[in-house]
Amino acid sequence: MQKLILMKKKLRLPMGEIKAELTTAGKITFFNQHDEVLLQEYVRNRKNIKEFCSALKVDAREFKSNLGGDFQLTMRFESNPNEKLYGMGQYQQPYLDLKNCTLELAQRNSQASVPFALSSLGYGFLWNNPAVGQVTFGKNITEWVATSTKQLDFWITAGDTPAEIEESYARATGTVPMMPDYGMGFWQCKLRYQTQEELLAVAREYKRRNLPISLIVIDYFHWPKQGDWRFDLDYWPDPDAMVRELDEMGIELMVSIWPTVDKKSENYQEMLQKGYLTRTEKGIRITHDFLGNTVYLDPTNPGARDFVWKTAKKNYYDKGIKTFWLDEAEPEYNVYDFENYRYHLGSNAQVGNIYPTMFSKAFYDGMTDAGQENVVNLVRCAWAGSQRYGALVWSGDIDSSFASLRNQFNIGLNMGLAGIPWWTTDIGGFHGGDPNDPDFRECMIRWFQYGAFCPVFRIHGDREPHSEPLGTSGGGLCPSGADNEVWSYGEEAYEIFKKYMLMRERLRPYITELMKAAHEKGTPLMRPLFYDFPKDKEAWNIEDAYMFGPDLLVAPVLHEGARSRKVYLPKGASWKDAHTNKRYDGGQYIECDAPIDTIPLFLKDGSELPVLE
Repeated sequence: MQKLILMKKKLRLPMGEIKAELTTAGKITFFNQHDEVLLQEYVRNRKNIKEFCSALKVDAREFKSNLGGDFQLTMRFESNPNEKLYGMGQYQQPYLDLKNCTLELAQRNSQASVPFALSSLGYGFLWNNPAVGQVTFGKNITEWVATSTKQLDFWITAGDTPAEIEESYARATGTVPMMPDYGMGFWQCKLRYQTQEELLAVAREYKRRNLPISLIVIDYFHWPKQGDWRFDLDYWPDPDAMVRELDEMGIELMVSIWPTVDKKSENYQEMLQKGYLTRTEKGIRITHDFLGNTVYLDPTNPGARDFVWKTAKKNYYDKGIKTFWLDEAEPEYNVYDFENYRYHLGSNAQVGNIYPTMFSKAFYDGMTDAGQENVVNLVRCAWAGSQRYGALVWSGDIDSSFASLRNQFNIGLNMGLAGIPWWTTDIGGFHGGDPNDPDFRECMIRWFQYGAFCPVFRIHGDREPHSEPLGTSGGGLCPSGADNEVWSYGEEAYEIFKKYMLMRERLRPYITELMKAAHEKGTPLMRPLFYDFPKDKEAWNIEDAYMFGPDLLVAPVLHEGARSRKVYLPKGASWKDAHTNKRYDGGQYIECDAPIDTIPLFLKDGSELPVLE
C-alpha cells in the first residue's frame, strides 16, 4: 500500500509522480513531482474552514438523485485562466485549445467524445465515465457533468512533457495494433460503388495508370436488407472472384458494416428474441429509418457482438475480406434523445458513450480469435480505449468546404492527443462538392495535400450530381454520388494528386516507423508543435501547422485563394524547406510560397526524408 503522510489538517498520498492532498474538510488537491499544484477541487461551502469561507454552498462533488434511479453527478475543479487544454476527441469547431469551451459528452455523427484532456500545466485527466453529459473548461471553473451515473471515476497523470503524459495514458488505456502495410498507402472510396463490375473497373484503371493504390472500399447498401450483413448477389454476383482479382492486383478490399437491423431482415426476429437489439424507453421501437424501419444492434451485449461477427465472418471474412468499415457507430439515432434508449449494460444516458468501443470490440475479438494480427477497422466514432480494438476513426459526414477543412485540422490533432492516433477524413469532405466546379477543385486539391500527411490517406465523398438507383429492392434502392476518383477533377488536379500519391509512397518507410511508435508507446503520428517543442512558448500558440512524426513539419494551406502563408519554425532545431532546400534557424516566422501544387513542408535538423522525387 502507498504510505500516507499525515499533515496538520491534511492527508497526503504519494502516487508515483503525483501527490494527492486531502484536507479534513474533504478538498482534494493534486501536485506534481515538483510539488506544484496541478489541479484542485472547487469548494465554496465550508464556513468553519478559513480557506473555504463562503456562503455559496457549492461542493466539488455533487450527486443529485434522478427520478427512476441513479444520480446526476457534477465534479468541479478550480480553473487556471492561463491553462491550455487539448484532446477530448473530435468536435466540429475551429479550436485546438479547448480552454473556455463547453463540450457535450455524447456521440453524434461527426462528433466523438473521448474524454481525455492534456493540460499545458503538465497533467492529463481522463473522465472515466461513459455517461452522456457535459464539460465546461471555463475561465472561472472546470465542471464535469454526467446526467445519469452510479459513481465518480476519474484518472489523472503527470509528466514534464506532453509525450510523457501521452505515453502514461496509453499504458493505462491501451495502444493501437501495428498498422498493416496497406495502411500506409492510398485508399480509394466514394459514395458508392453500385456494382461489382463498377468497383473492379475503377481498380483496373488505377493499375492501368500505374497509380499506387493500397485499398478500395465497398460502401453501404451492397446488401439485400440492413442487418443481413451479406452481399446482394443481384449486384455483386461473385464476391469470391472479386476478392481474388483485387488480391492479384495487390489491393485490399474493405466492406461497410452498419449496426442497423431492418425489421424485414432475415436476422431481425432471432436478434429481437435474444435481446440483441437496442430498446426504446418510449414510443415505437425504431431507432433509424433510412431506407427501412431499423433498430440498432446492442454491442454492449456479448451475445449480440458474437452474433454480428459470426454473420460477417461467414459472408465476408471467409471470402478473404480482412478489414471492415464500421459505419453509423455512434450510433446515429434519427433523434438524439439520449435518455430514450436502453442497452444491455444500462440506459443510454448512463453508458451510451461506450457504444462505438463495443462495436469495434465485436470485430476485433472475432478477427483475433480467427488468428488475424494487426487488426484495423474504419470506425465513425470512438471513446477512451477504442484504439486498442484497432479503431481507425474518421471525422464523419462533414461539409465540403475550406471552413470544414480548418475544423478537421484541429480535430485530427486533438484526436491524437486524446489517445486515438489512427485518424483520417473524407478528403474533400462528405456532403456535396461537384468535381466540375473550379472552386471545389481548389478545396479538393488543398485537402488532398493535407490528406497525404494524415495517418491514413483516404479519398471519399458524396459528390454531385447524384446518379439514379439501379433498382427497387435490395442494393438497387440506394442512389450514388458522382465520380470521385483522382482522374475525376480535371488534368491539373490529377497531376497534383499523382504528385502527392507518389510522395506518400516514398514516405512509407518513415510512416511505418511512426505507426510503430503509435503501437508501442501511443505516440500520435500528427501532433501540435508543442508536443515536440514543449519548451518553446510560441509553439503552444500555433494552430495552423503540425509535426508529422519527429522530422517533418507540415503547414497546410487552409484558406481559399491563398498562394503563400506564414509559418512558425520552432526554436531548438534548424529547418530546411523540403521544396527549395533553403535553410532556416528555428524560433522565427517566415513567409513561404504555396502555389496550388505545393503544401509547405520543412525538414528538421538535416533530415533527408524523400519528400521530392
